[in-house]
Amino acid sequence: MKTNIILISILIVAFLFTGIDKSYTQNFSGKKLVDLTHEFSEESVFWPTAENFNIDTVFAGITEKGYYYSAYQFSLAEHGGTHFDAPVHFCEKGQSVEQIPVERLIGDAVMVDVSADALANRDYLISIEDFEKWEKVNGKIPEDAFVLVNTGYSRFYPDKEKYMGTSERGAEAVAKLHFPGLDPKAATWLAVVRKVNAFGLDTPSIDYGQSVYFETHRNLFKNGVIAFENLTNLDKLPAKGATVFAFPMKIKGGSGAPLRMVAMIP
Repeated sequence: MKTNIILISILIVAFLFTGIDKSYTQNFSGKKLVDLTHEFSEESVFWPTAENFNIDTVFAGITEKGYYYSAYQFSLAEHGGTHFDAPVHFCEKGQSVEQIPVERLIGDAVMVDVSADALANRDYLISIEDFEKWEKVNGKIPEDAFVLVNTGYSRFYPDKEKYMGTSERGAEAVAKLHFPGLDPKAATWLAVVRKVNAFGLDTPSIDYGQSVYFETHRNLFKNGVIAFENLTNLDKLPAKGATVFAFPMKIKGGSGAPLRMVAMIP
């Protein structure tokens, strides 16, 4: 079993650095892989005050020696597109990106679907009751789980107006953000009562758009829980049984990083 997990991990890492076709799933050793990552481009969604994704061409074409060559350089803020949040993002003594053990980046996932409620209310707060309702059907959320919540909002990506509530940029745009997020009380419950490893969802932030004090971030990160934002294809996951591989760019001292995240379904 240990050998199989090592082999799968090596193959997944190779997968992270190669492209996949436009479909979001493919067969892999009898399993199904689901890509939970939006592609990075100049359309990628970033916080209104953060630097957008920019890419410049260094060279693309036939060289003077007769062979084809292409190279590009890009820049972006840590927190944009599908990305990873390290605890230090909102916890002064929390771990930074490179300090997260790789073992914590692979684990069993549960998927909680709140899309019916969230799509009806842009300011929906994912509650303890939502998780208790899931547990009545699927059993207790296990310790060290990756808890992923499908709000249904990834269908709007990258349309910023529909996805975030505004396409405006700058500090004044922050007050105009409207999208679902995790209730701070539920964040504490997941971290302290259920002792989960990670939390992620398909919106721009784990705090809802109208948050002012970012209590959800603070409640998770002071307890060491890691987070993922701007995920996609969560509706393709089962309520339980998927294994998640979440590999951020290993930025020393980083509070966040671009993320390639996939799920493997039995």
